[in-house]
Amino acid sequence: MIVNQSAPAATVVPILIYADVGKAIDWLGEAFGFAERLRVERDGVVGHAQLVVADGAIMLGRQGGSYLAARRGEVSQYVHVTVVNVDQHFERAKRFGSLILEPPHGTPFGERQYTAEDHEGHRWTFSQHVEDVPPARWGAKVAD
Repeated sequence: MIVNQSAPAATVVPILIYADVGKAIDWLGEAFGFAERLRVERDGVVGHAQLVVADGAIMLGRQGGSYLAARRGEVSQYVHVTVVNVDQHFERAKRFGSLILEPPHGTPFGERQYTAEDHEGHRWTFSQHVEDVPPARWGAKVAD
């Protein structure tokens, strides 16, 4: 089994969209006890972060495109699930009528993943660890 240091260890990882990811890191840490695992910051703007609490994890993304912070009818969150074989999982999802938003593809952070909508419009990203990629290689900084 491949372990990827760029990905949270949890199997199910909710992804929450925020207008200000940096502020969300601070607030979620103070209010809910999350600890920062890593962040991606470009030109002083935090675009992505991973937070942990106990043996759970969440990821934070910056709003943009159809991904907007908490407004009805727009994506403000989706569920990230780690699977053993993403291509087999993709085929099964298609057989059951999932709306495929992104077919399986590789990522710079060592995952192969696809994104689908379920029968009521919830978004799901299914991901397989395929390579252990140091976070710095794709622009992330591991928290101290």
